[in-house]
Amino acid sequence: VVGDIDRGGVFASFFGTLALLDAADQALLAGFIVNKFRGSLDLLAPGLRTLEQLTGRPVLGTLPFDLDLWLDAEDSLAYGRVLGRPAAPRGEHWLRVAVVRLPRVSNATDAEALAVEPGVAVRFTAEPAEVAAADLVVVPGSKSTVADLAWLRETGLADAIGAHAAAGRPVLGICGGYQMLARSIRDDVESRAGEVTGLGLLDVDVEFAPDKVLGRPVGTALDTEVRGYEIHHGRISRIGRQLTPFVGDDGVSSGSVFGTHWHGAFESDEFRRRFLRLAADLAGRDGFEPAPDTEFAAVRQATVDRLGDLVEEHLDTEALWRLIEQGPPAGLPLLAPGATQ
Repeated sequence: VVGDIDRGGVFASFFGTLALLDAADQALLAGFIVNKFRGSLDLLAPGLRTLEQLTGRPVLGTLPFDLDLWLDAEDSLAYGRVLGRPAAPRGEHWLRVAVVRLPRVSNATDAEALAVEPGVAVRFTAEPAEVAAADLVVVPGSKSTVADLAWLRETGLADAIGAHAAAGRPVLGICGGYQMLARSIRDDVESRAGEVTGLGLLDVDVEFAPDKVLGRPVGTALDTEVRGYEIHHGRISRIGRQLTPFVGDDGVSSGSVFGTHWHGAFESDEFRRRFLRLAADLAGRDGFEPAPDTEFAAVRQATVDRLGDLVEEHLDTEALWRLIEQGPPAGLPLLAPGATQ
């Protein structure tokens, strides 16, 4: 079991997780790893010894907190207010990106490809004032489009996003976020709310269907190749004639507002650069210059390599390999109440 000590309560989580498992599952839990530790290991050592004594299982290592190490993570768990540590801009201006922190956010990793660009500061926020101050506003995917749309209205974020677009500043909706920008949403599948009025920033209508659209499409947008993936119930049932095609068969743009169902599009480096250049121009950030040499795949691989180095340095890798090859040792002690189940 790996526990995040940076969030607090890791010892209670370790012990409680083990104790609540039934006997068969407790027999499979062979050790613990502490993740994201800051400070002196000498101060942590007494707690680790106590955990080992109480559970009869070893702590196989402690991984240090590394601010430069950020990887794809479960939705909402890994996102603080600022994503990563943005590198200095290549040009005169920064580009400030506000990603709306939806309560039911989905596939929030779309923002990571933006955050690797020098001079791009990505902030997750639920504050209308921060949306108003941003250069680019991103409404990300959602596990419940209609519920998160209602939340946007309750918090004043819907008005802030609308004012941002009305001022000619860029707004991007991705998947569920795109659906929220629509004129109307018909949902008899997820929320069963029937027809709901969208934000009306794009002249499209959305209708939810029982079958989910799945795919790894390849296409062209902004005169360059784009790759992504799709996973959504909502379909665009009507597209206004005055709209401009954007990413995907049903992606569109109108003035400074853009919508696409594709996740992962910004991992296509040239498309990301061109979109950021366009967004900067719309926001009046003429001094922003996208970096011509940023490769998202290389950045991600370097991050994985860095994590591998930390694992080799700070964990008992021999013990981990034994567990992988041989399984948990026999005779591990069982804890109540799970041991009685």
